[in-house]
Amino acid sequence: MVAWYTTETIAGEKISQHLGVATGSTIRARNVGRDIVAGLRTLIGGEVPEYTEMMAHARNQAIERMQQKAQEMGADAIVGVRFSTAMIMQGTAEVMAFGTAVKL
Repeated sequence: MVAWYTTETIAGEKISQHLGVATGSTIRARNVGRDIVAGLRTLIGGEVPEYTEMMAHARNQAIERMQQKAQEMGADAIVGVRFSTAMIMQGTAEVMAFGTAVKL
């Protein structure tokens, strides 16, 4: 799999070519059963692990898709990786990972 970095450069490596933006995203919907348990947790406060787990899975899937796109572009690495989230409609959220695919 193509390695990814949040930095714009890679220590000890020279970027020879920028191939363009590599993106990966997923859209997740809430689960009714999970919502009931999460709703109860909001009454007492603290972390809502049901949603933490769901978002971690979504982030990992977005990263994997970004890496696949970069590999298809012929990249050796992805630099400047960032994440964004957005609500698509009530009860759904998109998680996107994006960065610049490069040749070393």
